[in-house]
Amino acid sequence: MSQRERLWCVVFVFCVGVCGPSNWACAQDNRADLPDSPSHVSRSSRHGSDSPSDREVSWRSLPKDFLQDQKSIWLFPTQLAKGNHWFPTLAIVGGTAGLIAADPHAMPYFRSHTRNLDDLNDFFGAPITTAEVVVLPVSLMVAGYARHDSYQVGTALLAGEAYADSAVVDLAIKAITRRKRPIDVPPGGSFNDTFFSGGKSPFKGSAFPSGHAAGVFAVATVVASRYHNHRWVPWALYGFATAVSFSRVTTSAHFPSDIFLGAALGYTITRYQVLRPR
Repeated sequence: MSQRERLWCVVFVFCVGVCGPSNWACAQDNRADLPDSPSHVSRSSRHGSDSPSDREVSWRSLPKDFLQDQKSIWLFPTQLAKGNHWFPTLAIVGGTAGLIAADPHAMPYFRSHTRNLDDLNDFFGAPITTAEVVVLPVSLMVAGYARHDSYQVGTALLAGEAYADSAVVDLAIKAITRRKRPIDVPPGGSFNDTFFSGGKSPFKGSAFPSGHAAGVFAVATVVASRYHNHRWVPWALYGFATAVSFSRVTTSAHFPSDIFLGAALGYTITRYQVLRPR
């Protein structure tokens, strides 16, 4: 069995473990409560209506929820103007700025040690990681409908909403910054002055921030928050998200600062906007 096949086996086993009936006893009393079903019953009495992990969602509400998310995200500067959220904002901005300053010194190391990281890079190539991020919510969706588990289906819908929200912000920043990818820097070239490079497409060429990091942390945050009562789930998901994100540096697709900001966007957008009670 090849390394790639072994990785897919691990991903499959993980998805089965997450979606399996033995993990979520709460599905037993939720057989007929799929989103948009007339018999859909709120779970707030079980978990508490103020818990961000228990937000109700349906196919019908998804477009409206997405637009509401985007409005709140792009109006976030008004919250700063009111004196709110300054500490976490400065922490993210400061961390990103520090890593941008360190990028020209860090990338030569990763480039010179590429061969030592071949196994990791084979496991986490760009098409593979995209598929891996999609597999979990799709598995939740299929298993949720098969088992008539509205909570499981809702988790998949929230993961899709979080991924889309983070992708919009990611592409908008990419379009402005137009940063070169490390792989675009010729051997022996300087990793300085990589921002505002003409002709860099936000969909493919621009590097800042990392869309993979934003997407995988968005999905991981949804599932980890919704199933935090299983202690292994957050550890496994955030560990996987970190590995996927780090692989984007070792493959010279992104700088460390790209990864940091992408992961921060994916987590904060999901935790404080998508999972916010409505």
